Amino acid sequence: MSNFLTVTIHVTMVCYGIAMLLALWRALRGPSAQDRVLAVDFLTIVAMLLMLVVGIRYASSTYFEPALLVALLGFVSSTALAKFLLRGEVIE
Repeated sequence: MSNFLTVTIHVTMVCYGIAMLLALWRALRGPSAQDRVLAVDFLTIVAMLLMLVVGIRYASSTYFEPALLVALLGFVSSTALAKFLLRGEVIE
């Protein structure tokens, strides 16, 4: 792996870490429930991206399937929370 790619991957991981900290802060201190749901959704997206970058860093495909599962669970959970906030129930 080239030196440029290694540095770029480390910078990307640091930026994702900062983004996760900011989203966690928004999830804990969000003024409304909608802000908290969006922050948790953003956390799952950044966690998935971080897993993909780690998979690229170690040249291993074992990180890609869990990243797909994180994306799927993040989508389902954010959809369920949005439906709960709109209607007050998840299953009709």
